[in-house]
Amino acid sequence: MSLEQALSSDDSEEWREAILSEIKSLVKNETWDIVRKPKDRSVVSCRYVLTTKLNVDMTTQKKARLVARGFSQLYGIDYHQTYAPVARLETIRL
Repeated sequence: MSLEQALSSDDSEEWREAILSEIKSLVKNETWDIVRKPKDRSVVSCRYVLTTKLNVDMTTQKKARLVARGFSQLYGIDYHQTYAPVARLETIRL
C-alpha cells in the first residue's frame, strides 16, 4: 500500500498515528540530523513501508517504517565504505 492510498483510506487516522510514532522514535533515538545538502552530493531518498500486523489477541495494528532507498548509491561516488555491526551466532550463544 502506498502512502497516498493509506492516507486516503478509511483507516487514515491509524496510519497517521503509525507515521507519527515512527518519526517520534527516530527523534528520540537521535538517528537523524537535518543538514544542508552539499552542492556536489546526491541525496538518498526515503519512503515509508506500511504494514498491518496481526496481534496475538487477533487485533490489527498499523506499522510504518521510514527506510532509505540505498540502492540509488554508487560505490566510489556516493559512498566509499559501509559497515553494519552484526554479531556472529557463536558470540550470541556464548
